[in-house]
Amino acid sequence: MERAGPLRMPIMWLVIGLPVLSIVAGVGLVVVAVRSGSTDAVIDPVQRTAQIQVTELGPDARAQALKLSAVLRVGKDMVELLPVGGGFGEGDVRRDEPLTLVLSHPSEAAQDRTVILKPSELGWRADIEPASDHDWLLQLSPADGSWRLRGRLPAGQQAAHLAPALADD
Repeated sequence: MERAGPLRMPIMWLVIGLPVLSIVAGVGLVVVAVRSGSTDAVIDPVQRTAQIQVTELGPDARAQALKLSAVLRVGKDMVELLPVGGGFGEGDVRRDEPLTLVLSHPSEAAQDRTVILKPSELGWRADIEPASDHDWLLQLSPADGSWRLRGRLPAGQQAAHLAPALADD
């Protein structure tokens, strides 16, 4: 009579297979975690101190002090920024200099775009048309970054309000 080897018994497949399967699953989880990148929802450079994110709010405070606000209008093959409040054209906020608009995808950084808005008759303008199938997080600033406005352009909408991130007291 022939003796059955250990690999012919189903229980041995479980004894060997479960640990091997758990190692493969663990390696897969580590690979997914490493490739996912940062999970920050903000586009600003941040510092982390004791698990707390810290960002520079000076540009937001400057925009609040100047009482700046604007409307971003999206049309066919263009975006236009219209100043609606504050000291646009005065002091640090010059109407003859370009502005930088950062369009951030809420969840996929590869789709983020930086657009230079050039001065126009009514405000600033660029010849691009952002995708309208998802929301955009908006950040507007001059080249020197001395002030900053933020807003959100919901999917399908053609205008958004940009204002300082800090609320008035």
